[in-house]
Amino acid sequence: MIAEVIVDIATSETDRIYDYLCDENVVVGSRVRAPFGGKTVPGFVMRIKETSDLPFEKLKKVTPCPDELPALNAECLSLAEKLAARYRVPKALTLRLFLPSEMRTGKVRELTKNYAVLSVDLSEMKLAKSAKNQLGAAEYLAKNGKTECAKLNNLFPGGVSALERKGYVQITKEQILRDPYKDVESENVERALTDDQRRAVDTINMDNRTVQLVHGVTGSGKTEIYLTLIAERLKRGESSIFLVPEISLTPQMLAQLRARFGKNAAILHSGLSAGERFDEWWRLRTGEAKIAIGARSAIFAPLENLGVIIIDEEHDSSYYSETAPRYSTFDVALLRAKRNKCKLVLGSATPAVDTYKRAQEGEFSLIRLEKRINKRPLPEMIIADMRREVRRGNNSAFSGALKEEIEKCLASDKQAILFLNRRGYSQTVICKECGYVAKCQQCDVSLTYHREENCLKCHYCGTKYAMLSACPDCGGVKLSYAGTGTQRVVADLQKLYPSARILRMDNDTTSGKEGHYKILKAFGEHKADILVGTQMIAKGHDFPEVTLVGILDADMSLHFSDYRSGERTFQLLTQVAGRSGRAEEKGKVVLQTFDPENEVLRFATAYDYQGFYENEISLRAAMQFPPFSKIVRVLVTGEDDKKTVEALRTAYVELEKLYVENSEKFLFFNKMRAPIKRIENKHRYQVLMRLADTSILPQIYDICANAKTRDVLVSVEENPTNLS
Repeated sequence: MIAEVIVDIATSETDRIYDYLCDENVVVGSRVRAPFGGKTVPGFVMRIKETSDLPFEKLKKVTPCPDELPALNAECLSLAEKLAARYRVPKALTLRLFLPSEMRTGKVRELTKNYAVLSVDLSEMKLAKSAKNQLGAAEYLAKNGKTECAKLNNLFPGGVSALERKGYVQITKEQILRDPYKDVESENVERALTDDQRRAVDTINMDNRTVQLVHGVTGSGKTEIYLTLIAERLKRGESSIFLVPEISLTPQMLAQLRARFGKNAAILHSGLSAGERFDEWWRLRTGEAKIAIGARSAIFAPLENLGVIIIDEEHDSSYYSETAPRYSTFDVALLRAKRNKCKLVLGSATPAVDTYKRAQEGEFSLIRLEKRINKRPLPEMIIADMRREVRRGNNSAFSGALKEEIEKCLASDKQAILFLNRRGYSQTVICKECGYVAKCQQCDVSLTYHREENCLKCHYCGTKYAMLSACPDCGGVKLSYAGTGTQRVVADLQKLYPSARILRMDNDTTSGKEGHYKILKAFGEHKADILVGTQMIAKGHDFPEVTLVGILDADMSLHFSDYRSGERTFQLLTQVAGRSGRAEEKGKVVLQTFDPENEVLRFATAYDYQGFYENEISLRAAMQFPPFSKIVRVLVTGEDDKKTVEALRTAYVELEKLYVENSEKFLFFNKMRAPIKRIENKHRYQVLMRLADTSILPQIYDICANAKTRDVLVSVEENPTNLS
């Protein structure tokens, strides 16, 4: 038998099929160890055939990896090949998406333990009275039944092995599954669907279109619709994928899924340990679990017979990969949905403009949920004009209106959430005497001061620097702190409200896989009065006691040099506001801004998505921005500036030829330095294009694939979520 193998080396030079001899136990999708270039490397079997074009004597033999099942099923192999062709990356790179990384490198495997059980009755054993450990182990097993050998050896050293030699005990090896969230509490609360929810489920089931968009206001019961769809598929023996944008949301959602579906739910995300990730993946691969929940990477779950794929908060930018292959989760989900002939359900209170346009035009089914589940009104929005606050001499992070509402909230024993999308204590440290700004030595960005650690930290590469005692340029000691972060907000709140219990939730407080869960659990149990956080607190969370949300800097994302800045601001404000007043008590939102007349804020405070969409889509049409065109960025990065510029020049010369020959397909074309010129000691340049016709995209990918070198990465991004 001949195996067609892709070796697990992600370079263009090795990106082809290699023929190897194999035994009959090697099947399509198997992992193997293959002799290659004088060493043995991992590989994936793509196909099996009878003959090879190469002479038999030149073929080497592969060794199968000891997997009980082929690691990759037919759908995984097919999808990996399509993604490799679509994004012009080596097949090894796309095949890796479907496996836990430590499994590929052999650093993780099943966890097994030895167990002992009596094979004869205690009365039939002939043991000397002096064999105390044997007697003790035998009596323990007779009383307690099957027991882990390690435990018995601790209690009765040597007793178990002696009993086994005499034939009195049988020892078996069993796989132990590592449960990543075994402490997640779950209570099965199956709610009857409202009329609107029932109509939504029926529409999804009956509509013949693949993609279904559920556009529901915050608190309208979208989650119950998702759970109902999954339950229906499970009864039919079908599997489901449920994607959420933030890892912080997964434990809360996992609790609901486990309550409803027990061990049928498995979780996949990067925050798990290697062993936990492998075991959850294995449960999905074997079919023991039929529901995969997680962030972006869970779209590659090794499930078969898919019945539904759900992407919650579909507008979120985290659904786009920023490393090769730079895929869109929606595109991958659509490929899987079409192959399995199943539904792809998108949910959001603030759908992406291009998604909503496709739904409006009938390409997707559009299901509207315009009321909250408990018929409670959406929270009242209070606009705090920070220009007036400054004129009144208030230079703190809190407006008078917000302080007043926090006091009322605390007095009534309710909870508040304060949102600021900037972590740390202050954004920059500036010398008042010469204007020096502390910057990262490896990145072209200013450093953020973290008071708790008394250090300066780069939020791009993670490097820490000792806090300055004096300016390194002029020696001045008058240092100022500009730009408030979450640490400073907490410090200021503690001064204003010394008796208030305050929690902070950002990247600095949520290390470890349970970091998010512990904070959210404590807040959900009302062990804190105020939760301060970044965007990870903005979506999906349901806290009945929260009656106040404060948005400290509503303008932060409004004036970025990005055509989507208005859309992102509207989405974020609406999502954050939706955390308030989700139970019986009416909610309030205090929105602080220096630009209260801004139309995006006006639409957000009125919860007017339709008005925002019509305004935004008309602007995009007039300017020919997506979805009326496609922005393509070619990003060139490398440590050696000269080599990076040379690679940029190589790519640009060919791209310019393409532009000249197809000028009618381009709306914009230019090369420049990236806005952030250096990250992690890598120089960054870019070629920006706006395409009216995407038929030339494959040629752009080919040009960039040919321009990259061993030292310089040349990547293509379509409608990039981050243009910095």
